[in-house]
Amino acid sequence: MVKEKKQTFEASLAELEEIVKQLETGEVPLEDALDQFQKGIELSKLCQDTLTNAEETLTKIMSEDGQEVPFEEQGE
Repeated sequence: MVKEKKQTFEASLAELEEIVKQLETGEVPLEDALDQFQKGIELSKLCQDTLTNAEETLTKIMSEDGQEVPFEEQGE
């Protein structure tokens, strides 16, 4: 079994935007619309998880002894 390469955030967001555009037209058959909606929900969750992880990473800095600490604690 071949593992699927993880899609980038940008590619996921672009695909999600395309799905939204298609669904907004109202010209998608119901079965396809349901499939697209489900795919959109999955992409939305993937994008949100990526953003959450990025935020957590960016709010941490390294202390002088090389330990990661939350950014807010550094000034105390």
